[in-house]
Amino acid sequence: MRIRNLTIEQLRVFDHAQFEPAPGINLITGANGAGKTTVLEAIHLLSSGRSFRGSVRDSLIRQGQSELRVFASLLSEADDRPVRLGLSRSLRGWSARLDGEPVELLSRLFQELAVVCFEPDSHALVSGGSEHRRRFIDWALFHVEHAFLPVWRRYQRALKQRNALLKQSGGAAAGLDSWEQELARQGAELTRQRQQWFATFQPLLAQSLTRFLPELGELRLRYLPGWSGDSSEEGLAAALASARSRDLLLGHTTVGPHRADWSIGFERAPAREMFSRGQEKLVVLAALLAQALGFSQDRGQWPVLLLDDLASELDAHHLSQTLDYLIQVPAQVFITGTSPIPLPADALRPSAMFHVEHAAIAPLL
Repeated sequence: MRIRNLTIEQLRVFDHAQFEPAPGINLITGANGAGKTTVLEAIHLLSSGRSFRGSVRDSLIRQGQSELRVFASLLSEADDRPVRLGLSRSLRGWSARLDGEPVELLSRLFQELAVVCFEPDSHALVSGGSEHRRRFIDWALFHVEHAFLPVWRRYQRALKQRNALLKQSGGAAAGLDSWEQELARQGAELTRQRQQWFATFQPLLAQSLTRFLPELGELRLRYLPGWSGDSSEEGLAAALASARSRDLLLGHTTVGPHRADWSIGFERAPAREMFSRGQEKLVVLAALLAQALGFSQDRGQWPVLLLDDLASELDAHHLSQTLDYLIQVPAQVFITGTSPIPLPADALRPSAMFHVEHAAIAPLL
């Protein structure tokens, strides 16, 4: 997929800005605070309703304004289909339009634009809590598995209902059986989808890591479903029943796929705590590029790649190695930096350079 033009209105430092990126690598330079990261943030908002800088708050809206708006014209390269996206946020919340028509569910908009983002806080995929690693898997399933979102929603609804009953006093346990049955049914299916995707992801990650960190040796991945024992519906039902007394005391559900995680290690670095900070960043970059490759194999087109402040995150050798890889794949890439990065001339697609200054985006000739 490819962004043909992007319009940003009242987002952080921008009043109104518009630019037409190249189909290949787009390098966006500017001083710190000029707004170059906000350009990537606008694309990320269109794909998820979230800022990769943290949780979305009204501070995203330019000071003195009441609403931000982001618009994009896309080309879905898998079927040569043009798509128009629009997203706005005001004090009333989010609203979205797809091809000029309002959409009630934001997820309908987000399905049209897949974005993989590497930024200074991406190390949380390795060093952060398990929610980062669950989100990593669920992003892929959201975009490639049609049955994922309904199952995920049903599981979340059952989990919410069970937790509400657990917080009640007295005979709350009497109402838990039906919700535990639903949790077990949807949770087992959710786990099956995650495990199936994880199995296809593992060789892609191993291949990607061979490029960046061959010195660590053989990759070791392990998926943890969120409870002990059998990962079937019966196994989850038994785990919920076994944990019920404890969960009633704590007031929340302590087992299930909402507690799932996955671990990563290597032959010569068996635990994530053994990674240096530089190795940690390379592991995350390799994982994100492997995720993007897996998406392309499933969907017949690459997601949009966002790489924020790339030259500051990688040493010169691995920066060159990353650029050499990126010019070989048919992906649209956005890279920010305070100074220009030499782009190889033999890219599969035309590349371009832009400069952000005074809240305006200008091409560099």
